[in-house]
Amino acid sequence: MTGLDASQGDHRVITVPEGLEGERVDVALARLLGLSRTRAGELVADGLVQVDGHAPMKSERVMDGSVLEAVIPVVRAVEVEAIPVDALTIVHDDDDIVVVDKPVGVAAHPGVGWTGPTVLGALAARGYRISTSGAPERRGIVHRLDVGTSGLMAVAKSEHAYTVLKQAFRDRVVDKTYHALVQGHPDPHTGTIDAPIARHPKHDFKFTVRADGRASVTHYDTLEAHRYASLLTIKLETGRTHQIRVHMAALKHPCVGDPLYGADPTLAKRVGLERQWLHAKGLGFTHPRTGEPVEFASEYPDDLQRALDTIRALD
Repeated sequence: MTGLDASQGDHRVITVPEGLEGERVDVALARLLGLSRTRAGELVADGLVQVDGHAPMKSERVMDGSVLEAVIPVVRAVEVEAIPVDALTIVHDDDDIVVVDKPVGVAAHPGVGWTGPTVLGALAARGYRISTSGAPERRGIVHRLDVGTSGLMAVAKSEHAYTVLKQAFRDRVVDKTYHALVQGHPDPHTGTIDAPIARHPKHDFKFTVRADGRASVTHYDTLEAHRYASLLTIKLETGRTHQIRVHMAALKHPCVGDPLYGADPTLAKRVGLERQWLHAKGLGFTHPRTGEPVEFASEYPDDLQRALDTIRALD
């Protein structure tokens, strides 16, 4: 293969089938090799792809019978700072994925301004090695939970799982169930919030409903209605930053213990909460390797359970 060094990684040579004629190079490569379109575009940009012996632009169209050649670099396991998190529980582990029950106070991955523990650091401390593409500090991360939100999070361990799960989240076919204790009583008791979310124009690290924001859809149903608060089960179609917190605040029913989005600090103190009452309760998706449906569940952590018991007692 002229111009490509096959020693850099996995060398693949594929003839473009009739059904992909006219597709962009990055799209054809993604479909033929099972990569994300973003990853396929990166390979083209890095000069690791040829079509009929020449280096294409990713927007170039392929023809039936064209020979598509690619070198996929071997991805080394990323080394992250290993910071033990004893309270993090491994819910499921196999060659492709690990599902964790994340405690409050732990970020999904390292980020600007965050020096505390992370899910990836906790996994590294237990000997896990994540071998996927992406930014080194975010490898394996297919979705995130806020530092102040506890519950279930899946991390991809293999490149195949990373590609498949990232696409599943984009396609909105992952079943994400949250429980939230919100102030007051939403009316109606069951509903859908379809409101775009954007960064707040005046406050760092805060988001708001704005017409020019990204499409965001939240479904909620009331499980328990109490004097001061309601326990909701929430399903997300989209996965925007702070989505549940922003949408519930927009309804004037912020999560108990969430002063950033307008919660009453007096009520939070009364029930002993130092963070928002929000928990990733359930997670379900098609396993990226077996194709079988998998489902995982998490119990409330002690601080949320105590706060809920107090709310019930206040009736």
